Amino acid sequence: MIRDATPQDEAGWRGLWDQYLAFYDVTLAPEVTEATWARLMDPASPVKARLAFDGGEMVGFAIHLNHPSTWVLGNDCYLEDLFLSPAARGKGMGRALIEDLQALARAKGWHRLYWHTDEGNSVARRLYDRFTPYDGHVRYRMTL
Repeated sequence: MIRDATPQDEAGWRGLWDQYLAFYDVTLAPEVTEATWARLMDPASPVKARLAFDGGEMVGFAIHLNHPSTWVLGNDCYLEDLFLSPAARGKGMGRALIEDLQALARAKGWHRLYWHTDEGNSVARRLYDRFTPYDGHVRYRMTL
C-alpha cells in the first residue's frame, strides 16, 4: 500500500530517514530533520511524502514537490528523496513508489516527473533506466 504521510507516521518516517542519511553518509542537524517533517505536514507546503507499506510496516518513502516550470505550461514534479529499507528492496516497491508518483502527477495535471541520483548508485540506476533513459545532465550544487 502507498499513501500520503500523516502526523501519525512521524516515528516510522524518522527511522527510514535516519537509514537514508546513513546510506548517503550524511549527517544533518536535528533542526533540518524537524523542518523537513514540518514541511511534509504543512498543507501549504509543496513538499509532500508518499509512504510505502509492506503489511503494516512502513518500508519506504518518496518525498516530492511540485513547482512551476519554465519549460512547459504548468508544473513539474521533482522526486527529491526516494528510499526503501534494505528488507524491502528487490520486491518492486521502488517501482511502485515511482508509478504511484506518476499517477499522482498525472491526476494533478503536472507535466513532468524528474529526479537525480548519485552516478555510482548502480542499483537505483537500473530501476530508473527502466522508466526513462539517462538524459546526460550533470547537477551542480553550491552551498550558500
